[in-house]
Amino acid sequence: MTAHALKTLRDALTRRQFDGVYYISGADEFQKNDAVQQLVNAAVNPATRDFNLELRRGGDLDTATLESLLETPPMMADRRAVVIRDVNVLRRDARTRLDRYVQRPSPDVMLLLVAGEKGKSDKALQQSTTALEFDCLDDRRLLKWIAHYASDTLGVPVTPEAADLLRSAVGNDLYQLVAELDKLASYTNGTTITEHAVGEVVGIRRGETVGDLLDAVLDQDADKALALVSPVLLQPKTTGVSVVMALSTQMLALAWGCSQLAGGLPLGRLEGEFFSLLKSTGAFPMRPWGEAAKAWARAAPRWSVTGCDHAIATLLATDIALKETRVSSEAQILATTVLALCANDVH
Repeated sequence: MTAHALKTLRDALTRRQFDGVYYISGADEFQKNDAVQQLVNAAVNPATRDFNLELRRGGDLDTATLESLLETPPMMADRRAVVIRDVNVLRRDARTRLDRYVQRPSPDVMLLLVAGEKGKSDKALQQSTTALEFDCLDDRRLLKWIAHYASDTLGVPVTPEAADLLRSAVGNDLYQLVAELDKLASYTNGTTITEHAVGEVVGIRRGETVGDLLDAVLDQDADKALALVSPVLLQPKTTGVSVVMALSTQMLALAWGCSQLAGGLPLGRLEGEFFSLLKSTGAFPMRPWGEAAKAWARAAPRWSVTGCDHAIATLLATDIALKETRVSSEAQILATTVLALCANDVH
């Protein structure tokens, strides 16, 4: 879906010909906002933008206000743009008016309807407008995106090893990736971003990622998991609570996978089912979806629903302890939890 959306967007920007109504949806907020920005920048003359650009939210619009937005002609320009975010929460009467409008949109208005962050895609709007749906990037496309942003936006190359380490550290959160790449470009002063630079700036080294800790718990490798607790907690935006959330997501998914296998699902299909589960729920396992799905599918045959339930109960107690205790440190609490998970009878 993302590939089709990018092609549609690129064609419109190249031709400088824009459709009357675009419906922008999907799980990736960065790509959605970037599409809005590119369309507005290309379609609305900067000199008259103050007069010809309206930014509104669906929950704030009644029918009269919506009609005024859609029927106002451009001022000193050929086109005006109207951006309505959270279109999924439009009031019923305003939505009825919108549905009539999209059937015959004004030729001098570009209307951008943006789905809310947690809202499901609106099938009716997808069918009646030019739909741009942006899913979160998978591992392969994420590596390409990192290389493209570094070279085209920042003007610096990035090695494949550095891009992969950054992907492992940040996942598919494009906002945070932009922030880290901006810092890396400043650190390298325009030279190549290397794996060493990622380690120095982001504070992460190969073999010491949250994903490595999650894998060690999956494998019940207590020595490796314990050794990773301290370096993982030193990484930016990583806390004991966030690690417990990632472990809880992993165990809940694993319990679901074990039940699917028990119900007769072939093991070869489990990785794809895990990926579909992540896509449908929007869960964030603190690593790329593809990496998580692969790790869970590899480990599922060695776990059981009962073992996962015990692990989830342990993690709930840990979450409470992290938020309430003033005696033990985060590292101590997490180390105790890791030992309990690795000693858990998975069968």
